[in-house]
Amino acid sequence: MGRVLAIDYGQKRTGLAVTDELQMIAGSLGFVQTKEIFNYISNYLKNNVVDAFVIGQPRQMDNTNSEASRFIEPFVLKLGRLYPHIPIVRIDERFTSKLAFQTMIEAGLKKKDRQNKGLVDSVSATIILQSYLELKANQQI
Repeated sequence: MGRVLAIDYGQKRTGLAVTDELQMIAGSLGFVQTKEIFNYISNYLKNNVVDAFVIGQPRQMDNTNSEASRFIEPFVLKLGRLYPHIPIVRIDERFTSKLAFQTMIEAGLKKKDRQNKGLVDSVSATIILQSYLELKANQQI
């Protein structure tokens, strides 16, 4: 069984998270500058089997796509063209940044550490991946 790679795509930075090989535990991979994301994915796939990509889908409160969708959709299309054999699953990412901040507070991180946007992106990717795992466990995906 391969891993599941979660991607919290942003205009400047992209947060990454991955499951273990049994697809039970989500863990952070950190973040990369968005301009390097395809190089990172290519290198990652050389050393790891990935069964699926999980990508955050930004939504408004009324469940329509948010403004950020216009930046993410071209990335998703290119990813699908480059790796057509790996399914792409979209997960609603509303509130992930807020949940990431709350998680960092609860973990006892100092204010200066919580201002690290790369860390926030990484934690957000992990939350997106955890949401996917929970939906899958409850057979909602």
